[in-house]
Amino acid sequence: QVQLVESGGGLVQAGGSLRLSCAASGRTFNNYVMGWFRQAPGKEREFVAAISTSGYTYYADSVKGRFTISRDNAKNTVYLQVNSLKPEDTAVYYCAAQAWGYYVRLGDKYDYWGQGTQVTVSS
Repeated sequence: QVQLVESGGGLVQAGGSLRLSCAASGRTFNNYVMGWFRQAPGKEREFVAAISTSGYTYYADSVKGRFTISRDNAKNTVYLQVNSLKPEDTAVYYCAAQAWGYYVRLGDKYDYWGQGTQVTVSS
């Protein structure tokens, strides 16, 4: 079992930045692919970014160049640095973990989820 707790969300003006964190506890963090997803009101959950156990990163086209995912295995934490925020980035951001390592862009391939952290970008 893996428990995930996100933090770092908030209200920010367009063009601003935030650093989201996801602290993991439970089984060995190093063995899990970590992902970030988001869900805006009235919309389906969408993939944002993922990082493999070896540090390879994946991004949605909509955030490429603005968001950066990273992990600190010593701290059992994954981060999402979000820069140049736009109003359309407003959503609840969720951290997720999967042990399989494939189809990292698909939410239903993840085994564990956090409770989410709200990011609101004002124009």
